[in-house]
Amino acid sequence: MSNVWRGLISVLILSTSISCSKFRRIEKSDDWRVKYEAGLNYYAKKDYYRSSVLFEQILPIVRGLPEGEKVEFNLAYCQYYEKLYLLASDQFRTFFETYGRSAMAEEAYFMYAYSLYASSPDYKRDQSSSIEAMNAMQTFLNRYPGSQFMNQAIEVITVSQEKLEKKGFENARQYIKLRMYKAAVESFDNFKQNFPDSKYLEEAAYLKVEAEFELANISIPSRQLERYSTTLEYYQELVDNFPNSVFLKQAERYYTESLSKVSKLKNNKV
Repeated sequence: MSNVWRGLISVLILSTSISCSKFRRIEKSDDWRVKYEAGLNYYAKKDYYRSSVLFEQILPIVRGLPEGEKVEFNLAYCQYYEKLYLLASDQFRTFFETYGRSAMAEEAYFMYAYSLYASSPDYKRDQSSSIEAMNAMQTFLNRYPGSQFMNQAIEVITVSQEKLEKKGFENARQYIKLRMYKAAVESFDNFKQNFPDSKYLEEAAYLKVEAEFELANISIPSRQLERYSTTLEYYQELVDNFPNSVFLKQAERYYTESLSKVSKLKNNKV
């Protein structure tokens, strides 16, 4: 390593050490005003960790004072920028509950809901936070119908809805992979009821045909006629609702085989 690089590293270490020692002195100060000003300074520099440490220390002292409003609001944003979304959501909610008449209350309510949305995981996992975010955003739109955040709020509701749709659809399809065909049919029915305008309805209608056909195949003889007949009904529903469906050709195989099975089973009864 060259002397130049050694010198630069030494300067960096020294600078970091000085910065840390300065922060420690502020942190140990008994004067909340010193911490308040330093917290605002760190916040302006986007040092959200140090800013939040100082704000959290003085929050019980400044609550009720003019400075308390800014501390609580900035602390919530510190937590948001640190990706502590659930903490941020709680902090934003506390803010608008405490300072409901503040000029920042509208933004705080929006960020309360948006932080919930930011915390929601991939559609494959539990979507409780997505549902909570949707409900919170709808309440926000009802409370602030002309808000500057209206478009973002609508987008959050739309994206969250799509995640719930995707999860519901994939959960139903998973039953087919697990050979739990009766559960699959019931799940596709529930999916259609819960998401009547979903973009997945066409494929769901086809998969319902497949699931009922496979259920008939593994059923005891006394239930097969009924279930093959139901497969024919589900096929007709697919044709009626989606006459140009890309799945019709695949579904026709189940229709043809079910028609043959129904004919044989009826003849055996004679």
